[in-house]
Amino acid sequence: MDFSRVQLDDDDQKFLDEVRRFLQEIVTEEVLARDRETGDNFDEGVHLAIGAAGYWEREWKADSERAFTRVQRRIWELEKRRAHVPWVTAGTTAMISRSVEKFGTPELKDEVLPRVYSGHVRLCLGYTEPEGGSDVATCKTRAVREADGSSWIINGSKMFTTGAHNCQYVFLITNTDPAAPKHQSLTMFLVPLDAPGIEIQGIRTVDGDRTNIVYYSDVRVDDRYRLGEVNGGWAVVREPLNVEHGAVDAAVDGLQDVSIMMHQAGFMAAAVDRAAARSAVRDPNGRKLIDDGSVAYRLGRSVARMEAALSAPSIFGRVALAQAMRDISPDLMDILGTASALPIGADGAADDGAAEYVYRFAPLVGIYGGTLEVFRNMIAQYALGLGKPNYSPPVANKAG
Repeated sequence: MDFSRVQLDDDDQKFLDEVRRFLQEIVTEEVLARDRETGDNFDEGVHLAIGAAGYWEREWKADSERAFTRVQRRIWELEKRRAHVPWVTAGTTAMISRSVEKFGTPELKDEVLPRVYSGHVRLCLGYTEPEGGSDVATCKTRAVREADGSSWIINGSKMFTTGAHNCQYVFLITNTDPAAPKHQSLTMFLVPLDAPGIEIQGIRTVDGDRTNIVYYSDVRVDDRYRLGEVNGGWAVVREPLNVEHGAVDAAVDGLQDVSIMMHQAGFMAAAVDRAAARSAVRDPNGRKLIDDGSVAYRLGRSVARMEAALSAPSIFGRVALAQAMRDISPDLMDILGTASALPIGADGAADDGAAEYVYRFAPLVGIYGGTLEVFRNMIAQYALGLGKPNYSPPVANKAG
């Protein structure tokens, strides 16, 4: 692994300065406070400002004349994190827009993509169902083609459609042939969320974020919103799923995250830094937390676990980061004492709520795009060659 620093040339340094100033101007304390209050992980003013400045097109449109260079793209990604740009809806829009570009009709691309790049259209994921678990291929939301073939009627419901209330389209997986094997029964649509028959209900997660359950009742969708072939939806959904899973090849130039979830891991790194700083402060009696051997041991162990997770690549890193957040946050809160249970902004919070937030956030990171158990099975099966897990009940011992 190469940890060398990239030396910026004059143009790239100018770009970094420009981006940093721009993001500082639009991501204000009011924006951050509002985002914490709503749990949306989205701010329309910020999103539109980025689009108006041309940055979404430069990031997402590969053939744009002003597309980012590799170094510029890395600078842009890091500066967005530094400024705490609300990220969830932008992330889903980025993933889905690539599938629209690849599988959409020319008419659909003309309708959607220019407004995606301007920021006026956002896209969300319609995968998980209330009783579906992590296997999106067990989809029961039905799409039935009308007799003239021009449109479809969709009925069903989806859980965890984060950002739906701020988006214009949902990337929806449907079942179009219940009699077929599950991976050959799926068809993907880009469904306008203002279509009659769609109801969006908000749900708050334990970390304070908002997600949604979305109901589809006799929703009529024109066939031009179909992505890919009928019953060929698995090929359409697999690409963004691989990105969400972290199962992507490393870039040869090294200018990318070691694994996905690095944005989320930034909260963990900030919490560790604050705990380390707090442990070195003398109390009124002149004592420091770090002088206690058990504190030094647990803090050191947390740092070691975090650094190992940050260095793990691909899908391995996706698991390691989520597990490290679960392991580290309780230790940090124990080290800092009862005041660490106070949330961000609360008077007297030991670290302004950093460890407390990671403690609440960690379980969610462990289920994004699938649970850690699913990912561990994927690693066992595809990376270690251990075969498919056997979930059948144990055979009763008849000898007794």
